[in-house]
Amino acid sequence: MTTRVFTSPLFLGFDHLEQMIERAAKNSSDGYPPYNIEQLSPVSLRITLAVAGFTMDDLQITLEDNQLVIRGRQTDDGQGRVFLHRGIAARQFQRAFVIAEGIEVKGAWLDNGLLHVDLIRPVPQPVVKTIPISRGQTKVPAPARMVDGD
Repeated sequence: MTTRVFTSPLFLGFDHLEQMIERAAKNSSDGYPPYNIEQLSPVSLRITLAVAGFTMDDLQITLEDNQLVIRGRQTDDGQGRVFLHRGIAARQFQRAFVIAEGIEVKGAWLDNGLLHVDLIRPVPQPVVKTIPISRGQTKVPAPARMVDGD
């Protein structure tokens, strides 16, 4: 079920924001792996995931359409090993974070079973633009529309 957030006609061009909200709501509620999000300064954030048992080769970080996606895949190294108790999760995971436009991933590192991803949120500079008003009935051409099958 889709819930429209920006129903007012005064909100023009916010369709992509509604799509991002829907995408965030669809993200898995699975709690694995656990993570923290810290604000390090007014412009920087850090995501930390607990990925015990994963190596750098087992982890992948990608940025896909304003989603920071972190995946983990472990190879089963239990050949020839007999576990009396296996409490350390050795399963694959995918954790996605919807991030705003303009946020940049500055780097990532693995340290003592914790994967850290640093993000920067640059402060936007205010922009004021004067729009000229012309006389008469000059029409602005409408953008070309695509029809199914084109």
